This record gives sequence, structure tokens and C-alpha cells, in this order.
Amino acid sequence: MAQLLEGTRVRDAIYEELRPRVAALRRPPGLAVVLVGGDPASEIYVRNKVKACAELGLASEKLTPPDTISTDELTALVRELNEQPEIDGILVQMPLPKQVDAREVLLSVDPAKDVDGFHPFNVGLLVGNQPGPRACTPSGVMRMLRHYGISVKGKHAVVVGRSDIVGKPMAMMLLHEHATVTICHSRTPDLAATCRRADILVVAIGRTAMVTEEFISEGAVVVDVGMNRVTDREEAERLFAGDARRLDTFARTGSVLVGDVLPKAMAERSSAYTPVPGGVGPLTIAMLMANTVEAAERRQADAQSWIDGRAG
Repeated sequence: MAQLLEGTRVRDAIYEELRPRVAALRRPPGLAVVLVGGDPASEIYVRNKVKACAELGLASEKLTPPDTISTDELTALVRELNEQPEIDGILVQMPLPKQVDAREVLLSVDPAKDVDGFHPFNVGLLVGNQPGPRACTPSGVMRMLRHYGISVKGKHAVVVGRSDIVGKPMAMMLLHEHATVTICHSRTPDLAATCRRADILVVAIGRTAMVTEEFISEGAVVVDVGMNRVTDREEAERLFAGDARRLDTFARTGSVLVGDVLPKAMAERSSAYTPVPGGVGPLTIAMLMANTVEAAERRQADAQSWIDGRAG
């Protein structure tokens, strides 16, 4: 029977490690979250991040500029946060309105406060395998694999999806742990055949249950990063045939969550897999908290060194 890789257990372990580190600091780590407009999904994500801060004793500040904001206005806001000493981490929630240049906004974040790990400076640190903030979702995946004792060294890892947020940093992290890595995308010829060669299959392509049985070799470890909401009854019944619990969820709420991998395929063919929800999702916020605490430790240590130098 396949092992269930529960992200909630790993998240709780991360939080237990972070609490004494937070308590040891001279002041609580500070996270500023910028939420532009009122996208419902973004509001939920931000609410969960603020809740995690409260649970761990981090100070959080939520800024909600209107969705009419310009690129210049938003970058000016970010630069103000860069200068605030009590703010250790800055997160600009995506997506941004169409009139805003997201790349320019991300570039305006001080790399030392870039707790999302998206700034090119921090991406360069990742490529060079140097310490620095890492993209939260892929670093959460790596933490999960370590937690469950799944070795990456010498394995063939296939990453489906090439986004800057998940696919590319995921491939680089696996490579640094001595996996042989193949990156696939929508234009990869015979995608299923390539996926079947994977010992570890990470799927982050954003297509509802696209990966089926023919993509998964017997005994592979499957990490499903996708999160898709299904609202069509016929589709829900097809995806969750025989799963009374998930069909009951659909009947009660009118929707059900599914990843980029067909759930039955993961359960039947893998040796271990992440459920959706409850797999990778909780780890994205957990690693954001870890990045914020690490940023606060680094900044407070630098400040103390400066003070000690002046005193000397």
C-alpha cells in the first residue's frame, strides 16, 4: 500500500523548530504582505499566512492598495517597506492587476527581505548552491522528502512544469541533492513516456488530473503540487469514482479540490504520494515562515555585529 505523505505533519514539525528560534530573537520577526485588489483566492492565501504568523509569534502587517495602483506606486510602497527596520520579510501576493509590471515590482524588493525567494539575486544563490531564501513550495517539497526518509541521491527525478515559482527551482534543488533531473512541459514529446522513467515525479503543470496511470511507473514517489477546484458534477464523479468521502464533499459544497495527478493513479501505482489537499499546500506557508525567521535572525545578527563594531 502506498505511503501517504502528509504535509500537515511536516508543517507541524517545522513550526516546533521555529518557535524557540522566534523566542530567542530580540524582537519578533516582521512580515509585510501586500495584497492588491480583492482576488478571492489571494485573500484566502493571505489570511492563512497572517494566521500562521500569529500562531508562531511573528508580527505581520497586511497592506491592501487598490487594484487601480500603478507599477510606480506599488514599487514605491515596496521600497518604503525595504527601509522599515522592523520588517524582515516582504511578500507581494500574486497575481497582480494587468496594468502592473510584476517583474519590476519583484525586482524592487530588497533581496535580504525577499522571503518568497523570487528575486534574481536569490535565484542566483540557489543556482550556485549558496545560502539564501529559497522558493517556498519547492523547498517545502524537499523538506517533506527528508522528513519521510525518501532519498533523492542517485534517483531520476522528473519535474513536470517549468515555472519560475515551482518547476525551475524544484529542479535545481533536486540537482543539488544529487538527483538526475529532467524538466518537462506542455511541449515535451511523449510526456507520459518521460514521466514513466521517474523514480521521483513532481507535477506542477496546473492542469486538472492531467497525469494518469500511464505517466507513473510502479513504485515511483509522486509529488502533486497542483491545486484545482472542480465544480462540474460529471467531472467530479469521473475523477473520484468509488471515493465516497470526496464525492460527499462535492455534494455538500458544490466543489472539490484535485491536483494535477489523477488521485486513483497515485494511490494505486506509487510507493508514496502527496494528497490534495493536505500534501504540499501546508508546506508553502510553513517555508514562508521559516524564510521570515531566518531573515530576522540574519538581519538582527548583522545589526548586533555593527553595534559591537562601533562599541569596539
